[in-house]
Amino acid sequence: MDKYDDEVLSYFLEHQNQLFPENVADTPEEAEAFLEDCMAVVCSSLQEVKEYFDEAGTDIAGMDDDELLSAEELFALPGGRFLIVEG
Repeated sequence: MDKYDDEVLSYFLEHQNQLFPENVADTPEEAEAFLEDCMAVVCSSLQEVKEYFDEAGTDIAGMDDDELLSAEELFALPGGRFLIVEG
C-alpha cells in the first residue's frame, strides 16, 4: 500500500466533498495531516481494496465491483489506484 503522494493529495483536495459536507483541508499539507489522522490507505488495485475491507472486518460480501466503487469512502484515483478514507 502506497503513501500519500502529490497525486493522492491533489485528488483528495478536489474530491473531499464526496465524503464530507464541507472541506476538511485546503492545502496539500492539511490534506496529508488529515489523511494521516484518519489512517487513510492507498491501494494499488481493486483487489487490494477488497483485501483491505476484508481484513478490516467490513462486510462487502455480495457487493459487486460497481457497488464497491460507489462507496463514499472509496476514491478512485487516476492511474488505477484507490484511496480509502474512513472518516
